[in-house]
Amino acid sequence: MVFKKKEKRVPNGFDSINDFFDYTYKKEDLIWMGQNTNHLQKDKHIEDALITAAKKRDYCKYPPPEGFPELKRLILKDLDLNPNLFDVQITSSATESLYLAISTSLYHVTNTIASDPGYLIINNFCNRFGNHVKEVPIYNEECGYKLTPELIKENIDMETKLIVLIDPLNPLGTAYTKEEIKEIAEIAKENNIIVLHDITYRDFARDHTLVAKYAPEHTITIYSFSKIFGMAGLRIGAVICSPDLMRPIRASVINDLGTNSLAQEAAIAGLETKDKWVNDIRETCFRNQKIIKEAVDETPGTFLPVYPSDANMMVIDVSGTGLKPVEISEYLLQEKNIFVREGNYTSKLFGEKYIRVSYSIPTEEVMEFKKEFKNAILTLQERKKE
Repeated sequence: MVFKKKEKRVPNGFDSINDFFDYTYKKEDLIWMGQNTNHLQKDKHIEDALITAAKKRDYCKYPPPEGFPELKRLILKDLDLNPNLFDVQITSSATESLYLAISTSLYHVTNTIASDPGYLIINNFCNRFGNHVKEVPIYNEECGYKLTPELIKENIDMETKLIVLIDPLNPLGTAYTKEEIKEIAEIAKENNIIVLHDITYRDFARDHTLVAKYAPEHTITIYSFSKIFGMAGLRIGAVICSPDLMRPIRASVINDLGTNSLAQEAAIAGLETKDKWVNDIRETCFRNQKIIKEAVDETPGTFLPVYPSDANMMVIDVSGTGLKPVEISEYLLQEKNIFVREGNYTSKLFGEKYIRVSYSIPTEEVMEFKKEFKNAILTLQERKKE
């Protein structure tokens, strides 16, 4: 079977999408607001664990196939989940976790409920292994810009097997209340549906509740070290679920000789020291999004659909400016050295309305964005008149 994959748009001035990301990766002075990565993580324990493991040449050995037991234990402790009820599989990124969970949960006659906007890579996986994805439009105030329990109920049918709950949501930064999570858990149990709970951004949220707490037999939780831990380049994540749900997942693991041992050592160090640094990162992110709001408030034709955001990114609606998001993102990158993303990366229906900006970066760089954003809009509008 050959899977189809939608081609990503190649930005102007580049021969391929790989060339574009190679450029952004290597450009050290770039203001990085385009990929939700965390550039505030300065914890020396993570760095020291990497260096120590490398000096010991631990990379010469294969690590255990499920992950280091200590790392698995620390993840469950971090989530306050009972080790007697849940199992953990360490993976080479949350993206691999998503792929494993989806490929073993769906089959050709079952369907998925997901949101638009959302993280379209997940929907692509669901379309590969299931019948189809019901992409529920949520870009409106009526539903609070999230996939509510009411919308889930409206879209369930006899073949629904999976509910994709990105919480907080990429790209909008919306999160769920405890009451909403409990209601979604009940829907899953009553209809024998699995909730795929992607909690990649949970540590940036003001408050967060796990579906697994209320529907342990019907939840697969996706865990990432890319964001709050600042370890995106180390490519490490995890799947957490009940032993029954884990059996088919573990049987489908391709990377059967274990996940990068250096990344696992760094992850252990990050979890052991998290309480010492997590609040500083959160507070900086709360402060940074306030600065972005100030920039948006003084720019005609733009607004924030969701504020405050419970993630490390937010959406700026630019539909009132007469400009396309791609025009704005390319101008900021090419002329102002600021990397943001246009909306079509995260929405089929609403991608022409917004850009997405992440702000887990130094505050002085967010101040630079504030200085340039309004000027970018005004400059591009003037160019259109010429």
